[in-house]
Amino acid sequence: MSDKPLLKKADFQSDQAIRWCPGCGDYAILAQTQKTFPEITEKKEDTVFISGIGCSSRFPYYMNTFGFHTIHGRAPTIASGLKMANPELSVWLVTGDGDGFSIGGNHMIHLLRRNVDINVMLFNNRIYGLTKGQYSPTSEQGKVTYSTPMGSIDYPFKPTKLALGAEASFVAKTIDKELKHLQAMIKRANSHKGTSFIEIYQNCNIFNDGAFSHLTDRDTKEEQLLRLEDGEPMIFGAEKNKGIYLDGTSPKVVQIGKDYSIDDIVVHNEKDRFIGDMLANFTSSEEFPEPVGVLYCKERPSYDELMEAQMKEAQKDSKKAKGLHELLNAGDTWEVK
Repeated sequence: MSDKPLLKKADFQSDQAIRWCPGCGDYAILAQTQKTFPEITEKKEDTVFISGIGCSSRFPYYMNTFGFHTIHGRAPTIASGLKMANPELSVWLVTGDGDGFSIGGNHMIHLLRRNVDINVMLFNNRIYGLTKGQYSPTSEQGKVTYSTPMGSIDYPFKPTKLALGAEASFVAKTIDKELKHLQAMIKRANSHKGTSFIEIYQNCNIFNDGAFSHLTDRDTKEEQLLRLEDGEPMIFGAEKNKGIYLDGTSPKVVQIGKDYSIDDIVVHNEKDRFIGDMLANFTSSEEFPEPVGVLYCKERPSYDELMEAQMKEAQKDSKKAKGLHELLNAGDTWEVK
């Protein structure tokens, strides 16, 4: 550690008036981010928050760091360019289920595929909040909104499933009201080398209030949440008497007791892609509990590392190290008269 004074939560609070609806889940995410950052960085000037468009994307205004509120769906491209230009920066991308998976879906999958060393925080409220309550790519089928008065007929994305399909090297899930868990996921993402992707269930109390109440209400959440710990069996329930059992390759929920013991329950392994993919399929609206924690984490070389190594290799070969004029005039050229 340096001799500089330690940063505090207040150091990351900007002077901007927060323009979210009272009671919005974004407040909790912001507060826990500001609370966590003094533990993971010593220099605010080395941290940048990039966002697109949406309620979540006002985030950079409220973090007292460098930031850029960009355009709809294009935050991954801006963030990637910034990381390429200055690899020493800690780059955080804040987006929503509409911004990140509708207009920005193509940019998001390629960011994950390339494994640029960027941390993605996806706020998923399963609705378009900023534009006043239309259904989003993660809204459940049958969702009645202003744009789907008879109910949505679309099949929704499962963000963690999409992230794994795009070869993301770190995939996690948490909830706005699980404050300590949210902090832990931010810390894990920060320590990961490569693209880290955190899906955060976030309540929109105006247009989709209570979408995740079964996961946050005291009376129901322990029966609905599967809290993941690497190397630990997948058990849940208020009495910790339920678990995930693999019948061949098919998971099922079983009672721990007479027919099944703790030894029969699947042990979580963050590096196992099969397990990560299985967990990404779980939703508490079906027969399985909702997993929260790190679904998958396995480091591989990041895009920026590979690019830097390639540039150094090119510079070693004087024949390849050409100036701009030579590059522009290399190969076939045409003279137009």
